Amino acid sequence: MTATIQTIETPDGAFTLLADDRQRVLASGWTDDAETILGRLKTPPADVRDGATDAADAVAAYYAGDLAAIDTVAVAQSGTAMQLAGWAALRRIEPGQPLTYAEFAVALGHPSAVRAAASICARNAPALFVPCHRVLRTGGGMGGFAWGTDVKRALLAREARPAA
Repeated sequence: MTATIQTIETPDGAFTLLADDRQRVLASGWTDDAETILGRLKTPPADVRDGATDAADAVAAYYAGDLAAIDTVAVAQSGTAMQLAGWAALRRIEPGQPLTYAEFAVALGHPSAVRAAASICARNAPALFVPCHRVLRTGGGMGGFAWGTDVKRALLAREARPAA
């Protein structure tokens, strides 16, 4: 498979996207280091080329205030049945309506699987498009985030604002 990698600037810093030949996002995050993005994947693509991705327009629209722009971007993830269900559930969390890890575990149908819910977030490669940043510790603490709590805090603040 040939994949395309692109880095764009955002208010939260450099954001790199890796998309497959069908323009599905494989991995993304707030870095300009391609190796870091490729390292988010269990099996990176054999051929990676610099270029433009369709998803970059959605990122720009998101940062311009269209929080729903990321919802229509296709992603490609592989994992266990529970991980796939979890990543699908993350895409249903509305902006400005974060869940706690415990609430996320309940949404997955496994109320006692709080650690598994946190692990699903941690292993999420296409960050932003599968909005794992919308899951918080009980009590509202930031918890972990692969791209840093400052970015997570900024994303949540952006999403908490009323639509313009």
